[in-house]
Amino acid sequence: MITLASDFGSAYPAAMKGVILSRSDARLVDVAHDLPRQDVRAAAFWLRETLPYFPPAVHLVVVDPGVGTDRRAVVVRVGDHVLVGPDNGVLRPPARRIADELDGEPAVDAYEIRVSDPASTTFHGRDVFAPAAADAHEVGPGSLDTIERFEAIPTESLTDLRFPTPDISEDGAGATGEVLVVDDFGNCITNLPGGIVRGHDAVEVNGEPTPVGHTFEAVARGERLVTVGSHGNVECDVNHGRGDEAFGLEPGDTVRIRVA
Repeated sequence: MITLASDFGSAYPAAMKGVILSRSDARLVDVAHDLPRQDVRAAAFWLRETLPYFPPAVHLVVVDPGVGTDRRAVVVRVGDHVLVGPDNGVLRPPARRIADELDGEPAVDAYEIRVSDPASTTFHGRDVFAPAAADAHEVGPGSLDTIERFEAIPTESLTDLRFPTPDISEDGAGATGEVLVVDDFGNCITNLPGGIVRGHDAVEVNGEPTPVGHTFEAVARGERLVTVGSHGNVECDVNHGRGDEAFGLEPGDTVRIRVA
C-alpha cells in the first residue's frame, strides 16, 4: 500500500499516481489532497492524527512550499512504515507518533534522496517523491539504502517540528495555549490537553464563560461550547455552527482557559 497526502487539490495527484503505477503494483490510498495550502504545521498535525491508523505502508507526503530550493528530499523508516517527502518538518510528527504506537518504539531512520536532474523544479511530487515512494514500496523498508536511482544516503539529521507546549498553572485552574488547526467544520483544535476541562460544567475561554460538553448536542444549536476532540485536545466549537467564527479564532491565536 502507498498512501498519498498533499495540498495539491484535484489534478496534480493524478500525475503522481501515474508515476507510481508505472513503477509498482502498489494499492494506492488517498489520505487527503486538500490539506491547508503550504501549511507544513497543519499538515503535520493531520498526518500525525491519521497515518498511525494504517497498517504498514509507504506514506507519500507532499506539502512543500520550498520545492526547488536546497531543502532536502528524504525517506524515513519507522518499523515497517516508510514516509517519503520534503525535509521541512512535515514528516517528523507522524513518524514520531507511529513509533510511539508500535511495540518497542522503533528507531526513526532517515535517508536523503538525491536526483541529479529532475524534470521540473516546481513539481517534485511527480518527479522526485512519487518515484521514490514506488521504489521504496518495491524494495521494502529493510532495503531503502539500495535505491540507487536516488542515491539514498543515511542521514543523522532530520528537520524536527514540534507543536508548542501550553502553559498550565500550578494549581490547574488555568492554562494558555493556541489554536493548532481549524477543521472543515470550523472546530478550533488547540494544544491544550483535554484534562484541563474534563469534569467541569463550564470554563472561561479568553474571558468569556463557555459550557463544557462531552458531545456537540450538550448545548442548543448555534451555541458555543468547549469539548475534547478525538485527538485528546481541547476544542472550541459550536453545535451546528463554526467555532472559528463564534470565538473569533484562527490558527496561531492564543486561547486562555480558566476553570470557574
